[in-house]
Amino acid sequence: MHAGSYAAYAFGNINPSSFSRVFLLSPSHRHYTAKCALTKATVYSTPIGDLRVDQEVTEELNNTGKFELMDLSVDEAEHGFEMLLPYLSKVFQGHTVKVVPVLIGSLDFENEAMYGQLLGKYLDDPKNFFVVSTDFCHWGSKYKYTYYDENHGAIHKSIEALDRMGMEIIEVGSPNAFSQYMQEYKNTICGRHPISVFLHMLKHCSMKVKVKFTRYDQSSQCNGMEDNSVSYCCAVAKVDPSGEDEKRE
Repeated sequence: MHAGSYAAYAFGNINPSSFSRVFLLSPSHRHYTAKCALTKATVYSTPIGDLRVDQEVTEELNNTGKFELMDLSVDEAEHGFEMLLPYLSKVFQGHTVKVVPVLIGSLDFENEAMYGQLLGKYLDDPKNFFVVSTDFCHWGSKYKYTYYDENHGAIHKSIEALDRMGMEIIEVGSPNAFSQYMQEYKNTICGRHPISVFLHMLKHCSMKVKVKFTRYDQSSQCNGMEDNSVSYCCAVAKVDPSGEDEKRE
């Protein structure tokens, strides 16, 4: 319920007449890989329409030798893709669009940078749109994460402060600072690797892109150590017309 409303708000920012290709960057929730993986499928079916895979770009990426190919069972089990597809089908109804799903594995910082460089050139094509699938803090014993800074008051306020610290770093666009944040706080962000790859991509495109978070909430407000919650947010990345920006470190 929470993730759906935030995804809908994010996809509502898309002008379908402006884009012909959508890259989907999803964390790997069930399949372990230290690389990134591409789909073998040619079509993704949804209850409200099919989405064709851009086989040309997928093959181009695969030819770099840096990617794996997902088994169909892995592809079908990945809800990071599955939850996005109906929104894309709805937004692009009546428009021609192809998708490029990229499963982001458990990458170290060097590989996040490498994949960011490989994918960065695609940001320069104004017909390309990128979607990064993630949520934010999973807090509570259920998730084996109970970081709490009492200086912020109630537990849910501490969680929000922790999340917003990460969100501000993402808005700055610094993959190094985001890596340091994750190492220090170990926030349970499912899409931490896709986020980092995207931040590296921003360093390797010619355009100035600004990221802005527009919504944030938690599935419930934790007040005791027995409580659990998941944080959700929505960010929009747009080309800044002011011109080329300095590269973020």
